[in-house]
Amino acid sequence: MAMTTNQPLNIQRIDTKRDNVEQALDTLREKLSPRGDIVSERGRQLTIEVFGDPLSPQQVVEKICGDVQREGMAAVLRYSDRLDGAQLTPETIRVSDEEIGAAHSQASPEFLETVRRIRENILEFQKAILHQDVEIERPGGAKLGQRYVALKRVGVCVPGGAAAYPSTVLMTAVPAMAAGVKEIAVVAPPTSFGANNPDVLATCCEVGVGEVYRVGGAQAVAALAYGVDGIRQVDKIVGPGNLFVALAKRHVYGEVDIDSIAGPSEVVVIADATTRPDFTAADLLAQSEHSPGASILITWSADVLEATVGELERQVARLSRAELTVQSLQDFGALILVQDEDEACQITDLIAPEHLHIATDNAASFLSRIHNAGATFLGNYSPVALGDYAAGPSHVLPTSGTARWASGLSANDFLRAHSVIAYTKESMEKVAVDVQRMADKEGLTAHRASVDVRIG
Repeated sequence: MAMTTNQPLNIQRIDTKRDNVEQALDTLREKLSPRGDIVSERGRQLTIEVFGDPLSPQQVVEKICGDVQREGMAAVLRYSDRLDGAQLTPETIRVSDEEIGAAHSQASPEFLETVRRIRENILEFQKAILHQDVEIERPGGAKLGQRYVALKRVGVCVPGGAAAYPSTVLMTAVPAMAAGVKEIAVVAPPTSFGANNPDVLATCCEVGVGEVYRVGGAQAVAALAYGVDGIRQVDKIVGPGNLFVALAKRHVYGEVDIDSIAGPSEVVVIADATTRPDFTAADLLAQSEHSPGASILITWSADVLEATVGELERQVARLSRAELTVQSLQDFGALILVQDEDEACQITDLIAPEHLHIATDNAASFLSRIHNAGATFLGNYSPVALGDYAAGPSHVLPTSGTARWASGLSANDFLRAHSVIAYTKESMEKVAVDVQRMADKEGLTAHRASVDVRIG
């Protein structure tokens, strides 16, 4: 699809002087939220074919997860057939060591060099931020500690619907390895972009992941969460995916841990008069290319806003996914004209974006004024793509406004913390009266007695 100045992009414009910006942002967030009760006509027809009723995505997920929990591998294979058209067996659902090795041996040396460099970048950063055990001493010889232990087994979801994502293998498996996780199971759809993709398999091999399964969607999440014949249960499930993956992760939470319930990708770019419009347009298009993906420009310069629109219309013609990118821009994009820097910070905090690119000449000065963002990119030469692919922090980040309270995936998410308490008789006696008094207040006589017997 070629775009020209004769075909202007119809992107939502918000001027804070005249528009209700909070209402507009609420509407946008609602469209991007993984609520699970909205289905396309194509999705409706597919659910009728598979389930006999026009179920909502939430109902589909509940049905699939329930069947996998009850029936095990048989349900996984049945849904892989009906939903993905993949005729698999218990033997072929796992990608063989030979297939993984062949993909690695056939990969270009340049690609493998890139994978190795990125792996080292991730390991360096993730190990630097890793929690360390802590121990303190109290009078009388008491010792209190916090100990961190790596999870034993983790499941990683790698998308594979519209594109291949070897970067997701790196940004999920490598932080887990930095934490000390010993077992990592990768699930990806049985497609040419998923578990059958040679670049994905070569990346798995290069970083040391040898357990890969040809299964996607809710059935993959359920298999990891409950465990089925041939796929052992994991302790935690991480990684991005479509709406069905997100809803399935929410459904199984509590059976296992999860990283987040992620919606579509999003970026906010803050620009001033010094920001190059061609840079800004490229950043907005990069996010919309996910389709869906929310791309939002915030600026107090009307000239910059208009120049960016012109660049968007010019640059989109060169993209391989131009039509989808344009649709995403028009459905989920926004151009927000604010009055000043302070208002830009306030609105950004309201959005709480997954990615925040502060592309101003004083970018660092914004950090103390903006609290809500999954990852922040400072300056004109820090595009979000660096974080997506190579920098070191994981690209698995909070979306849909959850950056108000959630954090991006890191090596620390693969650690389980527990406290260690060791008192001597002397140190116990120093706190005994407080324990006794609190136990009396709560009427828990056995609690008090467990202290009394030791000091009696």
